[in-house]
Amino acid sequence: MTITLEETVKSKIRTVKDFPKEGILFRDITTAIKDKETLPIIIDYLCDQFKDMKIDYIAGIESRGFIFGMPMAYKLECGFVPVRKPKKLPAETISQEYELEYGTDKIEIHKDAFGVGDNVLIIDDLLATGGTAEAAAKLVKKTGANLVGMGFLIELEALHGREKLKDCGKVVSMLKY
Repeated sequence: MTITLEETVKSKIRTVKDFPKEGILFRDITTAIKDKETLPIIIDYLCDQFKDMKIDYIAGIESRGFIFGMPMAYKLECGFVPVRKPKKLPAETISQEYELEYGTDKIEIHKDAFGVGDNVLIIDDLLATGGTAEAAAKLVKKTGANLVGMGFLIELEALHGREKLKDCGKVVSMLKY
């Protein structure tokens, strides 16, 4: 029996019961990314999904989107733009608010992060409810750039986050739970 790349990576992800609160099964990627054989599998898989697209920038969502976005930008020969939590970027920013379970939060990019017509790929570790990813997509579109797609290591299918990303180009997740 042949084991798939997805099964190999999934076997390296630790599941922590009742974190951060009771009833949650937390998928801890730190056990996968610390493994010198598993990390390249993840980066190569995500890059392969978008290798035939023209990408000018990867936008990595804070903070684990940085982990995957930077090596992908290097490999795909494009720039990297951090999507940050408020008050973390030094120059003029634009922001987008999004809904949380209780209340709202916000993410930001530099106002000059992308030019009109630039092709942008958004990367993050996890697609859950889709709120953060949808907010990042709105930020990209506010700049006049083209959102060509989104990539995630993990998708929690029961939370239906993908439904919020219908106008976001190609949406890929390596692992589905």
